[in-house]
Amino acid sequence: MMKKYRLYLDESGDHTYYLDSKEPSKVYLGITGVIIDQEYYRNVFHPQFEELKQTHFPHDPDEPIVLHRKEIINRIGPFWRLRDDVKNDSFKEDLLAFLSQKEYCVISVVIDKNSHVRRYGTTAYNPYHWCLTLMMERYCAHLKSNEAKGDVMGESRGGAEDRLLKAVFTNIYQNGTYYRDADFFQSSLTSHELKLKPKVKNIAGLQIADLLAYPSKQEILHEFNRLDGNTFVGFGKEICECLESKYYQREFRGRIIGYGKKFIA
Repeated sequence: MMKKYRLYLDESGDHTYYLDSKEPSKVYLGITGVIIDQEYYRNVFHPQFEELKQTHFPHDPDEPIVLHRKEIINRIGPFWRLRDDVKNDSFKEDLLAFLSQKEYCVISVVIDKNSHVRRYGTTAYNPYHWCLTLMMERYCAHLKSNEAKGDVMGESRGGAEDRLLKAVFTNIYQNGTYYRDADFFQSSLTSHELKLKPKVKNIAGLQIADLLAYPSKQEILHEFNRLDGNTFVGFGKEICECLESKYYQREFRGRIIGYGKKFIA
């Protein structure tokens, strides 16, 4: 039976151009995708993720807690328990163990928006859509190398943005990209439609993508000398150490850069 995967997407930054801004949060957009075998996700990944959450944030299963990086960092909402250093350290330890031990693959694409708009001017592509295009090329290559098929799920951003993003995805499926023809995508994807779900739906894959998007972006910026080394420290760096064996194409020619990690300057 052919394997089926799902790619879960989340972003760090936004799609707006802020020409000449020097704030990293406005200059760089990163999109991170987490690829998981659907059967493994159903039988192992999701239930053990729920167990992790229940262990550290006891809650009514009918009112599930949704992990969200910003709330965890600020220790607010249901994550108030993390104000206790002992509980915070215990949660971090278990989360790192989960990230290290589970089976999944990561692709991260980061774009320098200032550089992109200077190069292309008024014809500059929407940075989120450009990152999605490069993500899809790599995801479908991963599917082909595993003789598998798959679909894609992202977090709903609302209204017009969702409709435009779905249209870009459908266009990739129907017409291909500059480097790949339509058959490359149609022979790998099980749907021409991008699935978008709100985070409140308690989808484990989207929550993991949310937790990984920012530190993965920071790591890529650090590797391309866009960040001071002293800014890439702490728990985010520990998370990225867990990801090093998870990035796409680690074994292919011994390279991750350009495959599992893509930086658009």
